[in-house]
Amino acid sequence: MALERTAVNPVKWSLELGFNQGELVSGHTRTLYCSGQTSMSEDGKPLHDGDMAAQLAVSLDNLEAVLGEAGMSLANLVRLNVYTTDVDQLFPQYGVLASRLGAAGVAPPTTMLGVTRLAIPGQLVELEATAVA
Repeated sequence: MALERTAVNPVKWSLELGFNQGELVSGHTRTLYCSGQTSMSEDGKPLHDGDMAAQLAVSLDNLEAVLGEAGMSLANLVRLNVYTTDVDQLFPQYGVLASRLGAAGVAPPTTMLGVTRLAIPGQLVELEATAVA
């Protein structure tokens, strides 16, 4: 059975921000739960201290690497949680995330949470995702 996604949007305001309120997914055979991805190098060193835009881009790259290792891509995302230590600083950079999701043809249900800090000092944003195939 082919993967089927149905957007669930009882209200439409979220569409302007690039995410669905919910997604009904059927026909999937594999589910990938991704741990939080941050701006880390392949050898585990934090990158781009204090630079929200660069950290967001690397976090997305790292998320795509996990998805790719499982034979998936951003197009398979069905849930995205965005954790940030500075919501006000993230909003101007949110287009980086929205454009990459848009290019993949998805608008997964998304939650953004402001947190006191992330596990690695200096990290400003962390992406946690669920994907299905």
